[in-house]
Amino acid sequence: MLNQSRKEAIMVKGLHIDWISRVRELGPRFAESAGGADRERRFVAENYAALADAGILSALVPSELGGGGASHGEVCELLRELAHFCPSTALALSMHQHLVAATVWRHLHQMPGEALLRRVAAEHLVLVSTGAGDWLQSNGEVERVEGGYRVSGSKHFASGSPGGDLLVTSAAWTTCPDGPAVLHFAVPLNAPGVSVGNDWDTLGMRGTGSNTVTLANVFVPEASIALKRPREGWHPVWSIVLTVAAPIYSSPYVGIAEKAAEVAREILKGRVRGQEASVAGANAHVPYLVGEMENALATARMAQRGLIDNAKNYDFTPDIERANRALIMKTLLAKAAVETVNKAMEAVGGASYFTGVGLEQLLRDVHAAQHHPLPEKRQQQITGRLALGLDPV
Repeated sequence: MLNQSRKEAIMVKGLHIDWISRVRELGPRFAESAGGADRERRFVAENYAALADAGILSALVPSELGGGGASHGEVCELLRELAHFCPSTALALSMHQHLVAATVWRHLHQMPGEALLRRVAAEHLVLVSTGAGDWLQSNGEVERVEGGYRVSGSKHFASGSPGGDLLVTSAAWTTCPDGPAVLHFAVPLNAPGVSVGNDWDTLGMRGTGSNTVTLANVFVPEASIALKRPREGWHPVWSIVLTVAAPIYSSPYVGIAEKAAEVAREILKGRVRGQEASVAGANAHVPYLVGEMENALATARMAQRGLIDNAKNYDFTPDIERANRALIMKTLLAKAAVETVNKAMEAVGGASYFTGVGLEQLLRDVHAAQHHPLPEKRQQQITGRLALGLDPV
């Protein structure tokens, strides 16, 4: 747990900065370009530059380290609001922010992390994660060499990679003398042997630039190894990562659901205003559908609040029970967000199928929620095992 001085430091949290207002100032510009980025499958690079200028890239960095001093929950709300304007920007930013958040937890708990946080604040350093593709066993190949390791492998779903600076990743060391292991490390995206592909051609979230990053015999010095762990079984690091990260990368999907509900309400209010007879007749089912949409949206919001509360603004001791709660609420949030957008489209009817209405892109984008760690069935397996008194994996 955090000592009193650490608690006071994070309670200050840059109260003079209204992060939601900053997002709303940038949002209309982001909304104008969101459709083009989606159609062209183009990374939202210009939005990242604007986020840097507004101090949002370093919002989570404690103010005493040069950052914005935002709380964990404030950034979750920031991301939710940002998704109203451009879901791809919000999601790509969340991949950077969840890595920053994990580093903040380490720093506040007297672990290494201060140097990286200072760089994020001073250099607008953009962090790129490959955790979703790697998960527990990771992939790739590691060879021990003088002074460090040579690493090769393909890392998928590297959101923000076209505009990233530092790849935060891992690799499987199957020939480790102590038994199969996984090494966690960071490597510059411009390091020799690191290349960013151009293969992010997807159903939705097309502007996130979540390309495959390839490591080809990349040298990783011993000093860059942040963690070496067994390849099999649960490691406590995941209890930290899931607790702080799940609220962050899930929050954009609540914003998508809110935007879809807003679009549907405005369309349907226009139809029914002054036409009560129509609502009681051929369209009598519409209020029921809107009611289902509102219930689903309320569920998504409650799940987000549960995720944020579970993280306690970094004031927690990592354990599997807390990580399990995060996994459960992430599943509930993802399902509710998808259901909200589905019901918005059903209530609006055939018109929702047209791209100009603004719902079909939200539908495509929201379905990405189910693919973040952990997908529903994998979450249920871990949760079920724990409920039965078994190890999580």
